[in-house]
This record gives sequence, C-alpha cells and structure tokens, in this order.
Amino acid sequence: MIELTQEFGFDAAHYLGQSAPENARLHGHSFYVEVTLRGEPNPKTGFLRDLGEVKAALETIRETLDHRLLNDIEGMGTPTLENLARFIFIRAKASLPQVVRVKLRRPSYGQSCVYEER
Repeated sequence: MIELTQEFGFDAAHYLGQSAPENARLHGHSFYVEVTLRGEPNPKTGFLRDLGEVKAALETIRETLDHRLLNDIEGMGTPTLENLARFIFIRAKASLPQVVRVKLRRPSYGQSCVYEER
C-alpha cells in the first residue's frame, strides 16, 4: 500500500461569530494543507496517481479558498478548522477517489486538524 501526499497553501479571512467571542471579528490566516492519497500503484505506470493530475485538482480547490472570505463560500458552514478540513476533503475526494486524509495546519497558532476516511 502506498501513500502519496501533495501540499498546498492559501490565505483567507473568516469570522466565527458570537459562538467564539475571541474570534468574532473578521481576521485572516495562512493555511497549509496536506492531501494524502492511498492505494496500490498501477503495475504498468508505477503511479498511484499522476502528480500533475493531483496538483491540478488541488489547485482548483486552492483557487476557491485563496484570498476569500471563507464565510461566503457555499457549502462551508461556519469556517472552523474542522469544517474547512471536511470541505477540502469532500472536494478532493470527488476529483481524486484515492484521497483518504486531509491535514489542515495553521502554524501561526500551532494548530492543525485532520479529516480522514475510516
């Protein structure tokens, strides 16, 4: 079994409202994402998935999020780390069926969140 991980980053703003008073006001972060695929490589090509295809699929997701107000993105819900990781996972999995895990990091706060298939 092989695991293959591709990373990307984006900057975005959000607010969490009154449920999290310390983050109720509009503010921004730099986010870093690791998307992991798992499976057996194709015996003919040796690839689990062509890395160019992986990068292109993730670039579409990055463009949806980069320099945006996350609260305005349809399907996001409240833009917590948990919901953002799930949002990325669902979109990545739709394009890349081998996706099994998304790790979202916010290093300036020393925080991360993992959403994975069980």
